Amino acid sequence: MKLLGLALSALLVLTVGTRAHAGTTFDAVKKRGLVQCGVSTNLPGFAFTDSKGEWQGIDVDTCRAIAAAMFGDATKFRVVPLTTQARFTALQSGEIDVLTRNTTQTLTRDTTLGLIGVGVNYYDSQGIMVTKDSNVTSAKKLAGATICVLPGTTTELNLADWFRGLKMEFKPVLLDTVDEIKRAFMSGRCDGITLDKSQLALARINLGSTEKYVILPEPLSKEPLGPMVRQGDEAWFNVVRWSLNAMLEAEEYGLNSKNVDEALKNPAPHIQRILGTVPGMGKALGVDDKWAYRIIKQVGNYGEVFDRSVGAGSPMKLDRGLNALYTKGGLMYGWPIR
Repeated sequence: MKLLGLALSALLVLTVGTRAHAGTTFDAVKKRGLVQCGVSTNLPGFAFTDSKGEWQGIDVDTCRAIAAAMFGDATKFRVVPLTTQARFTALQSGEIDVLTRNTTQTLTRDTTLGLIGVGVNYYDSQGIMVTKDSNVTSAKKLAGATICVLPGTTTELNLADWFRGLKMEFKPVLLDTVDEIKRAFMSGRCDGITLDKSQLALARINLGSTEKYVILPEPLSKEPLGPMVRQGDEAWFNVVRWSLNAMLEAEEYGLNSKNVDEALKNPAPHIQRILGTVPGMGKALGVDDKWAYRIIKQVGNYGEVFDRSVGAGSPMKLDRGLNALYTKGGLMYGWPIR
């Protein structure tokens, strides 16, 4: 019986170890040699093409970080632009490996779609924008208003819930893209538009005047945005989760793309672990020990990504707010790499 027990224990260890290093998606990505990421069709700050036709943004950089972890090369990825209606189907069907597309993490999405949220790469909230000429100063004064909204999104659901909670009627106008929503708003087809507040801030800039349009103060929801993967492949889930955590930990540790090479000489244990100068942290993920170093070197820490995408170094110039590190009053908190 004792020998049988030892044999079963050994089998369990072997099974757990195998699961930790292999899975359908993990193996397929490894064999293909690149990561396929679903992103927005064109959402500045999150996923958009620059003047050179190259993809940029927080969600694209999240994809690049995964590629750097998996292959040691942040260019080993392909983006698949997806509408809100197509994004979950594309992930479920295997058309993409990971959805890095400003997607809200919710209980329903984690439990009914065969998908699972990995973490948060941007904390947002939903709002409503109106024209200044409307003299509306609160969303609570929009009874009977026509609101343009993206269909099949938590944005649509939150809008309906918010008005229902106040026992107010409104008229939704469902449009497939943010560009369509902006055009409808400018033409007077809707009294207001609802999007995440980060998107409203950009829309106000794109519409040509930050003075002509007002983002109303009420938050209609909490919007923790982040990557999603298919359920059932813990190895791939872990690579995506810890790629995000590596960027957050790097910022907290003061590591960035410019100083990371010098930091390789740092004797501090937590620095040695994250940069792979001591072995072990890569094997647990099924990747090279330098996985986090390559993310930091080739993509940057979370603060660098935020700054160039939506922060001070971008046209949007958004404050960090909730997306500051927890040490600076925000919600961003990297899990320990140890």
